[in-house]
Amino acid sequence: MSSMPAMQHPNLMVGTQVPDDAAVYKLNDEVALIQTVDFFPPIVDDPYRFGQIAAANALSDIYAMGGTPLTALNIVCFPCKNLGVEILKEILRGGAEKVLEGGGLLVGGHSINDEEPKYGLAVTGIAHPQQIWAKGGAIPGQLLVLTKPLGSGVITTALKGQLLQEEEAEEMMNWMATLNKGGMEAGREHNIKACTDITGFGLLGHAMEMAEASKLTFSFNAASIPLVFPALELAEKGILPGGALANRRHLQEKICFAGIDADSPLVDLLFDPQTSGGLLMVVPQENCSSLLESLKSRGFDRAAVVGEVTERQDYPLKVYNE
Repeated sequence: MSSMPAMQHPNLMVGTQVPDDAAVYKLNDEVALIQTVDFFPPIVDDPYRFGQIAAANALSDIYAMGGTPLTALNIVCFPCKNLGVEILKEILRGGAEKVLEGGGLLVGGHSINDEEPKYGLAVTGIAHPQQIWAKGGAIPGQLLVLTKPLGSGVITTALKGQLLQEEEAEEMMNWMATLNKGGMEAGREHNIKACTDITGFGLLGHAMEMAEASKLTFSFNAASIPLVFPALELAEKGILPGGALANRRHLQEKICFAGIDADSPLVDLLFDPQTSGGLLMVVPQENCSSLLESLKSRGFDRAAVVGEVTERQDYPLKVYNE
C-alpha cells in the first residue's frame, strides 16, 4: 500500500496512513464506522470449528478498536466439486453462529471455486468517534494486559505435521473460537485507551506497532506471559511455524533482551503468529486489578499482566525474565 496514494478525507479517522487494526470513518458526531476483512485456509480439520475460528478472528479487529459488530459478509473460496457442499455448509454454520454470538448479522457474501478452501468475513462495526481505541496513546507507568494465552501458531503447525492429535489441542481450539467481545466490554468499563489484537505478527510484532505509535518502550516479563498447553513443549522440540522465524527476523533490531536467552523456546513463543489471539490492552495501574477480575468473570481466566509501559529507551521493545 505504501506505493499507492494515501486516502485523505476529513471524516477518515483511521486509514492506510497508520498500521492499525481496522479502518474508521466518522459518520457524524455520535457514530463512527469500523471496517475490516480477514480470511485464511483451514487450520483445523473440523469444518464447523474452522468456521468458528475464522469468524472469531475476523470479528476481533472490530473489538480491538473498541467497536461493536453490525454486519458481516462471508468470503468463501471452496472446491465444491472435490469436497462437496456439506463441508462448506458446516464452515458457514460455524461462522454464522459466531457472528450472531457477537451481536452482528450475517447478511450475505461472495464465493468462488478454488482448489484450496479459504473462509473469512468482511465485517462492519460502529463505535462513538471519541471512544475508538488506537494502537497509539499509551502513557508511561501503565500496565500491559493480555487476555488470551499464546501458542496457536506452534500448535496448529504440529497439527498440520500430524505431530499432535486434535484432542491434545482442545484448549487452544477453544481459545481461538472465543470471541474478544468480552475483553472489549471489560476494557470499556476500565478506561482503556490503547489496544490491539494479537494475530499474525505475534505478541512482540503487534506490541512493537503500539510502542512505535506511542513513541515509548513496551517491556515484557516473559515469565508472566500465559501459554497454552503444550505450546512450550512443542517449541522446545523446535516445532515452530515459518511465520515465527520471519517475525523474529523483522524485529531483531528493535528488542532488548535482559536476563533471558534470546534464543530460548519461551522467547520463540513471543514471536509465534496467532490466529484469533487475545487483546493486548494498555491499562492504568489503578484499574488493573478490577480489569482482571472483570475479564475472568467473562471467561478470560488466563488473562494476565505481562509487562509495563516506560519512557522510550534505546529500543521500542524489551523482554526480561523475573
